Amino acid sequence: MKLEIRDLRVSYGGIKALKGVSLTVNEGAIVTLIGANGAGKSTTLRAVSGLQRIDGGQILLDDQNIAGMPTKEIVSRGIVMVPEGRRVFPDMTVRENLLIGAFTRRDRSGVEKDLSHVFELFPRLSERTWQLAGTLSGGEQQMLAVGRALMAKPKLLLMDEPSLGLAPLIVRDIFDIIRRVNADGITILLIEQNAFAALKVAGYGYVLETGSIVLEGAGSALMENPRVQEAYLGKHRERAKINPAQPFENMKGGMPG
Repeated sequence: MKLEIRDLRVSYGGIKALKGVSLTVNEGAIVTLIGANGAGKSTTLRAVSGLQRIDGGQILLDDQNIAGMPTKEIVSRGIVMVPEGRRVFPDMTVRENLLIGAFTRRDRSGVEKDLSHVFELFPRLSERTWQLAGTLSGGEQQMLAVGRALMAKPKLLLMDEPSLGLAPLIVRDIFDIIRRVNADGITILLIEQNAFAALKVAGYGYVLETGSIVLEGAGSALMENPRVQEAYLGKHRERAKINPAQPFENMKGGMPG
């Protein structure tokens, strides 16, 4: 599934949040969008997922314009978002949270099969099937948020700040999960303030500043760009020692956090 955003414009009142953003996410790729707080990153994802009204532009999914479609219709076409802050349902069990992710599906046997796959991907969740989501650790809640999104059978996964608020060791685990999900054939558009980790895992990246794309290129090339290094990578140098490409040795034992 290929996503193309062309000249996307969004405003809040008189403030222009996106000023003609254009980007491409090719099928099977991991693409990241980096930038400071308030640059318009989350607004971009919300527009793609149908949660944000746009002023103009196109959002093309395999060459079909989905701009303005209801979120439910967009989800049914294979675009699913893992929201910032995880946003699990705290008073519902792990299993109930996961099944909510499959609310648009009618293939009961397929839902059970995918539920088993999520538990294989996140063994920690299988140990907590009937535990209330609100009692999980931060890392476990992030696993649950990703698992819930996978239950919708996404072709394109939108990930909004998946490492936000997590300890460095858990950040490594989250980026390993992103690589594993992508290896299953799911295209990913990733927003992440940990620019080093994002560019390390992404094949291609865009830099968004005050609503406009100012740089783009291969993730490895952007990591070497002096402007990117000065603006976005300096404060991540210590965190960058955690290699997001390194597998999590104790995945079967779960994630702390």
